[in-house]
Amino acid sequence: MARKNFKPQEVSDIKEKLVKLNRVTKVNKGGRTFSFSALVVVGDGKGKVGYGLGKARDVSESISKGVDNAKKNMVKVPIINGTIPHEQLGKYGAGKVFIKPASAGTGVIAGGAMRAVLEIAGVHNVLAKSQGSANPHNVVKATIDALLKLRSPLDIARQRGVTLSKVYEG
Repeated sequence: MARKNFKPQEVSDIKEKLVKLNRVTKVNKGGRTFSFSALVVVGDGKGKVGYGLGKARDVSESISKGVDNAKKNMVKVPIINGTIPHEQLGKYGAGKVFIKPASAGTGVIAGGAMRAVLEIAGVHNVLAKSQGSANPHNVVKATIDALLKLRSPLDIARQRGVTLSKVYEG
């Protein structure tokens, strides 16, 4: 029997990447119970990115729950010529990240969890440094925070009420 409010999944090029898979043990009267938590990053490679956490008793189920959660939390990021518009600092908890635009051909110079977020978002040239906590959850959230703080030159020009060429003048 089909559900009435069934919506077919968007047929788009959304990629997913597993950042961290953690096995959690709960000790009960009858023994140990194992479950898994998966931190997943999804994006379309064109400026949309999201992260999600899935928890289940099975690895594949926890990953699919994480992907579903990440698709609900997707955000748009300004990307210009394969890099970010300006330097930015992001913070979440004890995790701090610094991202900086780079010239063409540089590649993604970033550590583990940050690299996953930036590559999935579609940033091809960036210099990044993770400072503070190395916890993948905090690093991913701090990276998303830094990407959310980015402003495109078009938005800045619109906000100031000037033309785009005026924004690039000293």
